[in-house]
Amino acid sequence: MQDKKIKKALIKCATGIKSQEVVEEFTMEDGELRLVKRKVTKREIPPDIKAVKMLLDETGEEVSDEALEEEKQKLLNMLKEKDYD
Repeated sequence: MQDKKIKKALIKCATGIKSQEVVEEFTMEDGELRLVKRKVTKREIPPDIKAVKMLLDETGEEVSDEALEEEKQKLLNMLKEKDYD
């Protein structure tokens, strides 16, 4: 089970991810909570070449640095096409 979690994390790292964090600030007004401030932070974590290389090494394939860079660019373009949910 631990191996599956590690591989899943490695795949996320290799393909890059987008994350969204919401921070809300409330105040007590007339005995009820009222939303005062809401901050949404969006982040894009680009693909990591080392993670891609680790995954490819696992398959036993030999990959050049140029091929890895090309794959990185392809993954970055895919990330740009996706929208935040």
